[in-house]
Amino acid sequence: MRETLTPLPEPDPAGARPPPRVSKKSRLRTYFLTGIIVAGPLAITIYITWWFISLIDGWVKPLVPASYLPDHYLPFSIPGIGLVIAFIAVTLLGFLTANLVGRSVVEFGEVLLARTPVISGLYKGLRQIFETLFSANGTSFRTVGLVEFPVKGTWSVVFVSAPAGPDVQTALGEENDHVGVFLPCAPNPTTGFFFYLPRTDIIEVPMSIDDAAKLVMSAGVIQPEDPQVRLQAMAASIRAAQNGQTAGPEAALEASSRRQEKLVSTE
Repeated sequence: MRETLTPLPEPDPAGARPPPRVSKKSRLRTYFLTGIIVAGPLAITIYITWWFISLIDGWVKPLVPASYLPDHYLPFSIPGIGLVIAFIAVTLLGFLTANLVGRSVVEFGEVLLARTPVISGLYKGLRQIFETLFSANGTSFRTVGLVEFPVKGTWSVVFVSAPAGPDVQTALGEENDHVGVFLPCAPNPTTGFFFYLPRTDIIEVPMSIDDAAKLVMSAGVIQPEDPQVRLQAMAASIRAAQNGQTAGPEAALEASSRRQEKLVSTE
């Protein structure tokens, strides 16, 4: 009587391993964190936008007669009407100021403010700030730099401002070209220190103002992102998903190395 032999199972080719199983608790945690990442910035953006619209409406609507507002004829309030009216009024004011008649009226109002003891200094300072920040040819805060602060060997991010004026330059010495810099404090970049430094002591960095502000606000956690690195990470994630992996670029790299080992073994 011939004995029947049971065929042996074929060996696993190239040491292929099944993808690791993910527990339900880990999946639930991943879904929850993903929801926070998506909903958090969206909710905060909507809240700030709604607060700004409500603030402008509260300022503008009391100045407009009720008969000119659509809320007077509707059973509900329409948000943003005050913002639209403020935008139209500011644009119209700029249009009139650009003309000869409007410019004359503005100059007459400035003369009256200049003769007021306390208000004149406040108005001139605020106007210089607004002209510097919002003028089309403004040059402030266009460059990001690094300076040694607070001690030698430690570097801090600064926003390069305008060069020093003639009086300041003469007082500091004309042998060095001094420039004003603003050093923001983390995590609130609206507070900080302003000082003059020789231009040779500032290392300019090819970074945008937005990226530098994010770097300061996050205390270095959010680094300026290179588009090529982001594209490579996205491609690695797509390859990992196609291969049935649940991890990120590390899993894709591991899968690629396994494929290379498989090709070598078959050759």
